[in-house]
Amino acid sequence: MIKSQSARRLPGTLALCGVLAATTLSACAPLIVGGAAATTAVVVTDRRTAGTQLEDQSIAIKVDSAEAQHFGDRARINASAYQHRVLLTGDVANQTDKDEATRVAQGVENVKEVINQLNIGPPASFSERSGNSWLASKVRTTLINTRDVPSRTITVTAERGVVYLMGRVTQHEGNLAAAAAASVSGVREVVKLFEILTPEEAARLAEEQRKAETKRQQESQAETITP
Repeated sequence: MIKSQSARRLPGTLALCGVLAATTLSACAPLIVGGAAATTAVVVTDRRTAGTQLEDQSIAIKVDSAEAQHFGDRARINASAYQHRVLLTGDVANQTDKDEATRVAQGVENVKEVINQLNIGPPASFSERSGNSWLASKVRTTLINTRDVPSRTITVTAERGVVYLMGRVTQHEGNLAAAAAASVSGVREVVKLFEILTPEEAARLAEEQRKAETKRQQESQAETITP
């Protein structure tokens, strides 16, 4: 069965690539795909600015804390943040708690969007939680070893066999990353939550990062030489 959801345009030329389609692949997990493939891949580090990376880390910590204070032991909620967008995974007892978790996250400073993927049901066991971490680790390793996938700009979250990918990628890079993740043993489904860049935007970001790194190295060398 194919499920589709149109991409929502973000400021500038970015687009949110959400759940576009789900299909079963031979010997693979269902893969959410969509869009035409670009032909240009750019080797990059994280495409967020250093400031945004720190803000995302702070947002995730604050959301985790707010959810824990609000729900206590009656829910297991984990927050991941990318470009001020928050992904919630874990377990809650009912729909009311799930909706409340969204409101709690929305109340945290600098949160622009909440993607609530909480499971309604009993909390995952310790072995299941350990399995989530192990699966996410396997997917990250696979992305690192997959050609033309900018793994350093993609975050991976795993929950009950479902893998969520967030990052700033081109359509082609996103499709490659999702296919690679779907090939990992234990993955039941891959959900792409990407911001889509044009190849030109990706190249521009790479050039800006290269110049910034060159400047940083030159300044570091100058400080070393100065008596």
